[in-house]
Amino acid sequence: MSFWVKTNFVVKRIFSNYVWDIPNHENKVYLTFDDGPTPEISEWVLDQLKQYKAKATFFCIGNNIEKHPEIFQKIINDNHAFGNHTFNHLKGWKTDTDEYIENTRKCSLFMRDKGKGIRDKNDGRELFRPPYGKIKPSQSRILQKLGYKIIMWDVLSYDFDKTVTPEECLHNVLKNVASGSIIVFHDSVKAEQNLRYVLPKTLEFLNEKGFVCDKID
Repeated sequence: MSFWVKTNFVVKRIFSNYVWDIPNHENKVYLTFDDGPTPEISEWVLDQLKQYKAKATFFCIGNNIEKHPEIFQKIINDNHAFGNHTFNHLKGWKTDTDEYIENTRKCSLFMRDKGKGIRDKNDGRELFRPPYGKIKPSQSRILQKLGYKIIMWDVLSYDFDKTVTPEECLHNVLKNVASGSIIVFHDSVKAEQNLRYVLPKTLEFLNEKGFVCDKID
């Protein structure tokens, strides 16, 4: 496959103001799920994580929180971390900076409004992942000044890509995961077929290899 699954160290060095991985001595890895909450898949993801006592980080779209606040609340109740993925899943490269910032802040407000007990946990204002991984320097500078921590990734599963088979998707993860890896999945309808195959096998593999699945803070 010609896809860029593992983020190159040169990219990490050039964009060192973003978080690409989290080095540690405890064999921790960080599963992340973008684009939810989604009724068809997010609750299943939570059940899978619970079976392995695994924690994760959910980068939520504000519009989906508005439509499915009860699922967002389950993420909070299960003590997972969550972050901002803009309100309308905007592609930064094609969006005016002021609009992008306002859309991001709108998502944060919905997180605080819809999540009960949110002030005692990650309040959704600190963690941010740009949709598609595309963000202008002007946008990232402003968000960081506002207190957001921009979370990218070390391993991209490509679960969202319909041309990638479930077996290839699993290979993407298992071949490249290492201590400190931030791994991207999607709790979305588009990724459902691959994710339902890959996530249980990934959790089983990580458990057997002694990895600890933790949330980002």
